[in-house]
Order: sequence, then structure tokens, then C-alpha cells
Amino acid sequence: MICKKIGLSFLFLFVFAWVAEAQSLASFKERLAQETVSDAAPAGARVEVTEMGTVADVVRTLSNRNSASARVRGYRVCIFFDNGQDARAGAMEAKKLFEEHFPTIKLYMVYENPYFRVTVGNCLTIEEAVILKGKLASLFPKAFPKSEELALSDLLE
Repeated sequence: MICKKIGLSFLFLFVFAWVAEAQSLASFKERLAQETVSDAAPAGARVEVTEMGTVADVVRTLSNRNSASARVRGYRVCIFFDNGQDARAGAMEAKKLFEEHFPTIKLYMVYENPYFRVTVGNCLTIEEAVILKGKLASLFPKAFPKSEELALSDLLE
């Protein structure tokens, strides 16, 4: 009988604590959403990216030392990936479409048996790749970020 009362007491306390935590989490999310809406940036807001000089210097130094083999882990956005009968033609179409709309972004077309792959960009972080993917989404809805080894010389261009 005493064990039953203690067990019910613990169950009651557990349920009460869980409900209280859920309410506080819900109120926290609501406050966060209100602060986000009130502090929202005005339409047409811009994001500025500032390159730190020391980082650029390190990349240049490493590139000059051994530019042929200097590689870093980075990301590109894959806009085409196929191994079907028309894969070569599809890769060429994706390449042409991309170059028409984004002439300043570097494009790489690769054939690795049995796949044709077209990737774009030279991103050091996944966040950069996701932003680039967002820019491409209207033309390439199936695009996805892909981890790759990037040559330092590609990053300097």
C-alpha cells in the first residue's frame, strides 16, 4: 500500500514536471518568435561578408608552396548526377543552363565511370554551399551540397 502511494506520488511529480517544462518551452518559443519578428531586418536588407586578410595570406602562402598538391576539404553544389543513356547530353544541358544564368561561378563537369556529374562553386563551409544551393533552387530543384577536396588554386580564383 505504501509502495503504491509512493509510486503514484512519483508518477504525479513526473507528469507535473513534464507539463511545466513543456509549458515553459512553449512560452520560450513564443517569446523567441516575437523577438524575431520585432527585430526582423527591413526588406532589401544586405549581408556583407568580410574576408580576413590573414586567412587570404595563409591560403596564398600554402598555394605558392605546393600548388599542385595543396588541397582542402570543402563543398560544391551538385546540379546534375546521372548514369543513364542520355547522361552526357543531360550534363551538357545543365552546364549550358548554369553558365547562362551564373557566368561568374566556377563549374566542374566530371565523368567518373559510370556517372556524369556537374558541380558548381568552391565553398569552404557547408553553410556557404547551402546558400549557393538556395540561389540555384529555381533552376536546379534537385541540387544538393556535396563534400569534396578542393585545390587551393581553385579557392584563389
